[in-house]
Amino acid sequence: MPTINTYLTFNGNCEEAFNFYKSVFGGEFSFMGRFEDIPSDAGGDSIPEDQKNRVMHVSLPISKETILLGSDTGGEWGADFKAGNNFSISITADSKEQADQFFEKLSSEGNVTMPLSDTFWGDYFGSFADQFGINWMVGYNSQSNQS
Repeated sequence: MPTINTYLTFNGNCEEAFNFYKSVFGGEFSFMGRFEDIPSDAGGDSIPEDQKNRVMHVSLPISKETILLGSDTGGEWGADFKAGNNFSISITADSKEQADQFFEKLSSEGNVTMPLSDTFWGDYFGSFADQFGINWMVGYNSQSNQS
């Protein structure tokens, strides 16, 4: 069954915000990666020095069904940052085919910001704003979906 979670975007204070959320909800981060962790062949060399310690991705499990997800923005993505509109709906599909279906249907008449593709972090992933301006992320991870 696919899952839907909220993905929050920050402009340099993601770690501070997620430490606050962790103090409220409890638990531990299941993942915390920084922009400096991006391999050079995936664009890591182009990250400005002052942004390398920013959070590339963080996951905070809230319950069995819910994970609060987030990252900092920066570089070319930072220009579009607007507090209050800095979230996306994240869908984790059960298969690549299902990810393709969700992506194709939801992005129809929208604005694709990252086409679905295999990524350096192991997910099949893409993002877009739908025709109503809602930001979506669609992904599939074969490792986390194996029985």
